[in-house]
Amino acid sequence: MVIHTSDRESEEIRSLDLFSGLDDARFSLLMRGAYVQNFPPMIELITEGDTSDFLHVLVSGSVELFANWNERETTMAVLQPTSTFILAATIRRARYLMSARTLEKSRIILVPSEDVGAVFDLDPDFSRAVVTELAQCYRANIMATKNLKLRSSLERLANHLLSARKLAGDLESFELGLEKRRLASNLGMTPENLSRAIRQLKPYGVAIDGSRVTIADPSDLEGLAKPTDLIDTPCAFQASAPAG
Repeated sequence: MVIHTSDRESEEIRSLDLFSGLDDARFSLLMRGAYVQNFPPMIELITEGDTSDFLHVLVSGSVELFANWNERETTMAVLQPTSTFILAATIRRARYLMSARTLEKSRIILVPSEDVGAVFDLDPDFSRAVVTELAQCYRANIMATKNLKLRSSLERLANHLLSARKLAGDLESFELGLEKRRLASNLGMTPENLSRAIRQLKPYGVAIDGSRVTIADPSDLEGLAKPTDLIDTPCAFQASAPAG
């Protein structure tokens, strides 16, 4: 079902840092061709290699960004509301470097790339907001690259669990939040390596039962993980897509 954006949904978009500085006239120009669509789970929204037609704004549900090469597939990111994707391709009118699909029933606002580009050319404040968001995405990508290149798979998992625990309010027990197969892909591991790493974390007080994680003493796990704000600092990237 396709419908035009409601006032509430328009305000939800406007509350994002990317759009918050727009005046009424420019925001109306941006939203003139926007519409809302509800998607069931496992629907491919964009395809790697296609030219960008829309900037997508996820307002409910969850979306996986993924890439393929030589019959291999990897998860690039999993997005939660409210998130935009994929900004760089939209601004450059370029081809997508990633694909995207829904992981559950999702509600998405589609803003025509042509209108995003028109406002980008007209409004210096919006242009600065775009540059700021892309800079945040770039820094997050550098952190992700350092995480993959400098840490072992066990260290990556340990740091991921510490970050997930923090997001859950520092609870001793919390939900993993991702299917294990996707978590493994996101951490640059095979499912078999992830299972082995989970077993290796038991001496550090970590127990994972299905999707439930328990960390008895986070200081033990921190001793292994050695988190650093030069890799593990949350950025605005977590509320938007990689820059592709």
